[in-house]
Amino acid sequence: MLNIGGLNQGIVIDHIQAGGAMKIYEYLNLEKLDCSVAIIKNAKSNKMGKKDIIKIEGDLDIDLNVLGVLDHSITINIIKDAEIVEKHQLSLPDTVTNIIKCKNPRCITSIEQELPHAFKLTDRKNRIYRCIYCESKFKGN
Repeated sequence: MLNIGGLNQGIVIDHIQAGGAMKIYEYLNLEKLDCSVAIIKNAKSNKMGKKDIIKIEGDLDIDLNVLGVLDHSITINIIKDAEIVEKHQLSLPDTVTNIIKCKNPRCITSIEQELPHAFKLTDRKNRIYRCIYCESKFKGN
């Protein structure tokens, strides 16, 4: 059995769908951080069967709710003094910018590279976002 050490202070991103940790790693630009980051892939889970986990040492100053767009089952645990002090279930943000990209080749964002990729939540129940420029649909996991 693989054993990964605990954190004294940091963030644990838990209950990521198996195989999804690298996408979240890239979206959060974790490669640019100057701290330890552990990615655990295909960990056994009673709830999900298999899951991925990301452990980040130290503080991370971003809105982690944007991860709800990518995977609705994610849980965020805030660790201080080796104890979980906060546990967050993610909620879907009403708008997201530069998290998901519009795939419509006729969208203005394909031509005007400086424009932000902005999406608004149009169906919370089905987790559907639409591009604010062309109305193309993005459905989260």
